[in-house]
Amino acid sequence: MDDVQDDRHRPSGNESDSGLPAVRSSTTWGRMWRPFWALPLAVVAVALVVGVLLPEWERGAVDDLPFVFQGGADGARSVLGTIAGAMISVTGLVFSITMVVVQLASSQFSPRVLGDFLSSRVTQATLGVFTATFVYALTVLRSVEGTSDTESFVPQLSITLAFLLVLGSVVMFLAFIHHITTAIKVSSIVSHLGEDTMDVIGRYFPPGDRTAPQQPEWEPPTSAPHQIDAVEHGYVAEIALRRLLDWAVEHDAVVQVLLPVGRFVTEGSPALRIWPAPPEDEADELRRTVVVEQDRVMHQDPGFGVRKLVDIAERALSPGINDPTTASEVLDELHRILRALVARRDLPDVVERDGTVRLVHRPQRVAELVDLALEEVLHYGEESPQIPRRVLSICRAVRPAALPEHVPALDRWERVARRMADQLEVEA
Repeated sequence: MDDVQDDRHRPSGNESDSGLPAVRSSTTWGRMWRPFWALPLAVVAVALVVGVLLPEWERGAVDDLPFVFQGGADGARSVLGTIAGAMISVTGLVFSITMVVVQLASSQFSPRVLGDFLSSRVTQATLGVFTATFVYALTVLRSVEGTSDTESFVPQLSITLAFLLVLGSVVMFLAFIHHITTAIKVSSIVSHLGEDTMDVIGRYFPPGDRTAPQQPEWEPPTSAPHQIDAVEHGYVAEIALRRLLDWAVEHDAVVQVLLPVGRFVTEGSPALRIWPAPPEDEADELRRTVVVEQDRVMHQDPGFGVRKLVDIAERALSPGINDPTTASEVLDELHRILRALVARRDLPDVVERDGTVRLVHRPQRVAELVDLALEEVLHYGEESPQIPRRVLSICRAVRPAALPEHVPALDRWERVARRMADQLEVEA
């Protein structure tokens, strides 16, 4: 399915919109900057344009200036050649360091955290500035004419800018080293994932202090629905629920979304059902409200953040790594997430507008995320003295903050953790 246009949250007191999560959809502009190469390529393009235009501007508009490069043509070529050679070498070093860190993060933590490393603007900006300095130096080098003993043209301001870019590259290199050494620490990774997950949960689930919205009764119409299928495989990254709701109201229709965010789909999988059938020219527009990508993304999917944290804990508990303390650090972050999660209400899956059901969707449930956070960690950490006791304390600490409808899920995992902890004491 194609990319969805911006579906910004529109705060409203209309109760008919209470079944929709207040999540953000990515814009076309935001998706354009998402790939790892986008920012470096943009910086290189700017450097190339400046390297071509600035010497030409100097040729006709600038006389000798103070505090700029004062050497001759031979000196200018030497400076620019040295800058170009040094910067391409250091760029290779930075790229190599990045690849080593990515490989280490993949093997030590989880392949699903690679996107967080590659999306770092510090890493992207560092590679962009280094490569741009190399390209700029070569571009300006072509504009140097003559020799020091003959009539020549030396773009003094352009060469001075190349020197300033080298100074900026040194600053970026120091920032890059600091960023890498900080980002590779497990505490930084876990904390960053926790912050992102908390942000999505805060926007996805309504606060618990609000009155629980009524769940309207809905039965599918007896008439045959018009079904729209997925046309590509991947993970459901976004669903423009507000656009679907507005379209259903405008066309006096009912739209049923069959795919939850985060689900893997194949070509031909049912995505939407619509009563009555939409106009033929609008079917493609409706198909674009469901975005399928090759990788899961978190901004509409709170379960993905929990999934990443659980993967790190599982990897730490594997026999090859055997690091239960790291798993305990993950559980500490999950404790924070669960405390916020169980204090929020589930979204209803049926949305009305003006007393009429217009949209039926499949939101994620708090109980599902509680199960996701605790089930696998307990399974793989059953024989660790730390894990069952830590989960037991989490369930007990979180229960007072939980809404009544979420207490059974916590009680279930508290019983499991208590049984494991008691078994460990018997074996000891």
